[in-house]
Amino acid sequence: MRSVGVKRSFIQNRGEERREMFITIDGGDGSGKGRQIELIRTWFEDNNVDFAFFRDPGDTALGESIRSLLLERHDLSICSKSELALFMASRAQLVAEKIWPALQEGKIVLVDRYLLSTVVYQGYAVGADEREIAQIWNIGQALVDNVMPDLTFVLDCSADIAFQRLNRAKDRIESRSSEYHSRVAQGYRDAVQNWRKWAPGEAFLIDATAPPETVFEKIRTVLEMRLS
Repeated sequence: MRSVGVKRSFIQNRGEERREMFITIDGGDGSGKGRQIELIRTWFEDNNVDFAFFRDPGDTALGESIRSLLLERHDLSICSKSELALFMASRAQLVAEKIWPALQEGKIVLVDRYLLSTVVYQGYAVGADEREIAQIWNIGQALVDNVMPDLTFVLDCSADIAFQRLNRAKDRIESRSSEYHSRVAQGYRDAVQNWRKWAPGEAFLIDATAPPETVFEKIRTVLEMRLS
């Protein structure tokens, strides 16, 4: 099985030493992930970090097809287990084609969502019990050959605040009820609280109701500590 957890040193002397690290940004819809990803990418670029960015699902031919099916087909009925399988298939392809090769090249890999999203959206939010949550974690990790993040930043925001921020047409999953998205928010909190029970690496729950620059300062502080 493949593992990321070997090297943990950040780039020294502005790019002369490359060490891989896998970082993910997660959180409910409207939590501000997109803005934080922009800020992190800018910070990496300003510091000459050799990094690769991907989104899950997506960024492979298969992944983009699955993404379109899952998010754009409002007319299509897809049960939670089918959703789970489709997200996992897209992720397995992304790891094989993009994430693992980038890590082998010594890059810092930044990914918008990962297995945690599936655990929350297709697990906690649909009422999965502890046994089912464990199954999702275990199957999900097996399908990516245990290539799991070193750092996961979870943006914590209530569904009410998040939906006030979504001032655009909502996709198939964003269009679900406020009750569903409240369960999503609580699911992220529960997952982080139980992180060491199911997943390797570190997870950080960050208050996303603060201004974006304040949220990023918290993320940057962790990055500087872990990547030094």
